[in-house]
Amino acid sequence: MLRKVFKTGNSTVISLPKDMIDPLGVRDGSDVSVELDREHRQIIIRPVAAPIAAAGVDEEFARQVSMFIKEYRPALEALARK
Repeated sequence: MLRKVFKTGNSTVISLPKDMIDPLGVRDGSDVSVELDREHRQIIIRPVAAPIAAAGVDEEFARQVSMFIKEYRPALEALARK
């Protein structure tokens, strides 16, 4: 599959099609690991599974907090600026 490399701001970007991203469970805002394999001249992109709960925190509670933050992020960021 041929893709174009382009600039946006100070970054160089390569867009990836949805049918390559969806099976990995990667969405807008997801963290990924990007590595350079110099020997084979390859860029390797892997999804990163973020731990949903810190040690000693109930997983269900952590999931609910994560969902709350995701849904209300703009309002929370506006409140933080005041």
